Amino acid sequence: MKKVIAAAVFAGMMPFSQAMADQDIGCGLGSMVFAGQEGKVFKVLGATTNGTSGNQTFGITFGTLGCDGNGVITSKEKLAMFIDGNMDNLARDIARGEGETLATLTDVWGMSDEAKAAFNATARNNYASIFASENVTSADVLANLNTMVADQNTLAAYAL
Repeated sequence: MKKVIAAAVFAGMMPFSQAMADQDIGCGLGSMVFAGQEGKVFKVLGATTNGTSGNQTFGITFGTLGCDGNGVITSKEKLAMFIDGNMDNLARDIARGEGETLATLTDVWGMSDEAKAAFNATARNNYASIFASENVTSADVLANLNTMVADQNTLAAYAL
């Protein structure tokens, strides 16, 4: 099993790996390890591996593991999945107004460099309303971020 995982990691580092991501489970180590497998069991295992090993952020950032860091998320569900998989890091980065997870969020949201700076500052100033409670869900965070974006003249074009 270790050899299979090592081979998948090595393959994920190659540039051609971007075309290998499974559309159902996304990019990451799980989609590389279970590439070519069929059925719900392998999709669930791939999604679980992607979600629990924390490798999607790395893959998106560096364009490895079947991830394309230049793509734009076109659906609320995919954006909510990114937020769900990165809630703690995103909360920390929003509180600081900077960081890798926040940068990745604005990248996948498709924001320009000018909009990213405005988004980061506005999100930091609105942290308490974005993470309104201890039990806030990724869907709540997305809705709160989207409301924040829609209310800002400089960001309104990015509202979902």
